[in-house]
Amino acid sequence: MNLARTAKLVAQAFDTALVEVGGTLPVWVTLLSVKSKELANQRELAGMIGIQGATLTHHLNAMEAQGLLTRRRDPQNRRVHQVALTETGEALFEKLRLAAVAFDKRLRAGLPDDRLAEFAEVLAALRANVGG
Repeated sequence: MNLARTAKLVAQAFDTALVEVGGTLPVWVTLLSVKSKELANQRELAGMIGIQGATLTHHLNAMEAQGLLTRRRDPQNRRVHQVALTETGEALFEKLRLAAVAFDKRLRAGLPDDRLAEFAEVLAALRANVGG
């Protein structure tokens, strides 16, 4: 229960930090996923983000309407949409990246590297214990 409460609180605080600079957690994760891969198709993108295709389509429609990204059909496979950031999307990505870095610094404040490394190992063990 402690892990779940902590995860929820940290996620809410992170989302608040992103909202303060004009984004949200779903927008950040989507921009980050697209940015990390030159052109990602929607199916791969949904898998990287860990959401269903219909949910991703809803997010992409809104982000495309805001001018943050473009989608186009893959010339080799018309059923596949390729996703890319626009200049506006790149600018928002940078703002959100800076907010994420600042949040991470705040989150880790006062924790020595050896304790953080041990914590990362504990989290990995917990994931392994549940099959993730």
